[in-house]
Amino acid sequence: MPDPDPTAAVTEVAGRRLRLTHLDRVLYPRTGYTKAAVLRYYTLVAPVLLPQLAGRPASFLRLPEGVEGQRFWAKRVPPGAPDWVPALEVTHRHEVLRQAVVADLPTLLWAANLGCLEFHVPQWRTDPRTHDRLIIDLDPGEGTGVVECCAVALAARELLAADGLRCWPKTTGSKGLHLTVPLRETPAARVAGYARELARRLRAALPELVVDQMAKELRSGRVFVDWSQNNSSKTTVAAYSLRARPEPTVSTPLEWSEVAGCRRAEQLVFSADQVAERVRTTGDPHAAVTDPAQAGTLPARPS
Repeated sequence: MPDPDPTAAVTEVAGRRLRLTHLDRVLYPRTGYTKAAVLRYYTLVAPVLLPQLAGRPASFLRLPEGVEGQRFWAKRVPPGAPDWVPALEVTHRHEVLRQAVVADLPTLLWAANLGCLEFHVPQWRTDPRTHDRLIIDLDPGEGTGVVECCAVALAARELLAADGLRCWPKTTGSKGLHLTVPLRETPAARVAGYARELARRLRAALPELVVDQMAKELRSGRVFVDWSQNNSSKTTVAAYSLRARPEPTVSTPLEWSEVAGCRRAEQLVFSADQVAERVRTTGDPHAAVTDPAQAGTLPARPS
């Protein structure tokens, strides 16, 4: 009987056997970017991506037919997954889910082979009640873009520094920016409260540019500081993850000089190939995010 997928390849990765399928399938029709290219990209960036995913239950955005096909979220480890895929039992509001932890290259490629283009993780590891990251999500409203997000990011950096906290910027791979603040383990409610107050302070500092309320009618011409990303039920796209957009853009870690120097939106749009080359030539601007020595402590109250 003929093989239903003549492009399939069986390979061994770090001692794990993987069957990689439909390698010639075009997942990004606008550019011709194939599944084989996706697997290659994730292999190249695995040394910098995996530390961002390690120890955290992953949520997968799967698009088995590509970005123009059906898409769906997957949190549970799917039936038939290899028994070597690490997992955590995660208590959500109404149920307990067994979620994959992308801890190594075999697991990363196993997930990508399922059509997972985007990897998202929460701001906590094993216990949703305790966070070790603060995320500042800068979402541009109509009439604004990443240039305006950069102005807000620089203001946020100053406010955080005054509170003894450091942050690292990255693109979302879409229109906005994320700032990541590594923390010592902190009660989730306290992190969420600080994020909400920081958004208010940014609005007070930049009233013509910032909005901190979720109503969409308020966002035109302004940048929304989405403090709700620090809710334990929320996840954020990981640094170095592809995005399921018309072209294979990436949530890309940045140098602060790139944020300060941004004058046009296209300056901060990076394709998978560009990001792989950035990592090869200049390393990982986000490496310190996973360094325990960089973890900060929230102030007793915002300054």
